[in-house]
Amino acid sequence: MNSMARFTLTSLLLYCVSISYTAAEDKFAQVKISATKLTEHIYMLSGAGGNIGVSAGEDGVLIIDDQFAPLADKISAALADIQTGKPKYIVNTHYHGDHTGGNGFFGQTGAIFAHDNVLKRLASDENFSPEALPSITYEQGIKIHFNRDTLHLVHLGAAHTDGDSVVFWRNAPVVHMGDLFFKDRFPYIDLKAGGSVLGYRDSVATILARVDEDTKIIPGHGDLATKQDLIRFKKMLDLSIDWMMQQLKAKKSLDEIKQQGLPEALQGWGWKFISQETWIDTLYNGLSEQ
Repeated sequence: MNSMARFTLTSLLLYCVSISYTAAEDKFAQVKISATKLTEHIYMLSGAGGNIGVSAGEDGVLIIDDQFAPLADKISAALADIQTGKPKYIVNTHYHGDHTGGNGFFGQTGAIFAHDNVLKRLASDENFSPEALPSITYEQGIKIHFNRDTLHLVHLGAAHTDGDSVVFWRNAPVVHMGDLFFKDRFPYIDLKAGGSVLGYRDSVATILARVDEDTKIIPGHGDLATKQDLIRFKKMLDLSIDWMMQQLKAKKSLDEIKQQGLPEALQGWGWKFISQETWIDTLYNGLSEQ
């Protein structure tokens, strides 16, 4: 390849990168962060990426997850509308970038809590600066006493990933499930990051046993939910697992199962990130060795 050809190829690549970056900037520029008040001291922020839980009161501000890095200023503005002051504590429900992208911004002034495996995975990413890494980690759980309440961060085992945490408020009927709950959608189970199909279903069952009809459930993705929404989600998981186990027992190949498609009762749960075909892949790969 001569120098002119190399110059042309390099210019084209830089142009494509520039277009992609500009498109991403435009996408985040259009995002609006909206706040939903759940109790006197608890809020849910929605924008792009995982829903954010907020505790605001006399001890300051605590946030659960922080979406994408380009949204940090918008998230800060939304928090300022609730209460002045930068977050004192940041909780990461798991390591995915749509939940931890703001760590580098909020971690400059606040302490980040997460499961041990979240630190391991983020620390292995050269794009994460020291201030973006969790400074307080745990194996099974930890309690944060804050704003006249106790937030219990609990790890229920491998599920969405190998480092998930769910957050229960002791004195308020609120729980933040992170990506252990995708409301009205097939969930993303990250098998390559230690996720487990059966573990995911079992974690949802455990949480269901701890909530009641008055509990306000913050899902990782989707609108604020109720126990009935979570029951419906659990039934979908049960049906999906039972159906795939039947296909595996019949020794059907993945291609045969895809050609057959999901049963009618599982129609309507697919979305742009987890289509019906992707869900079949997850179930097949996650359950084949059971």
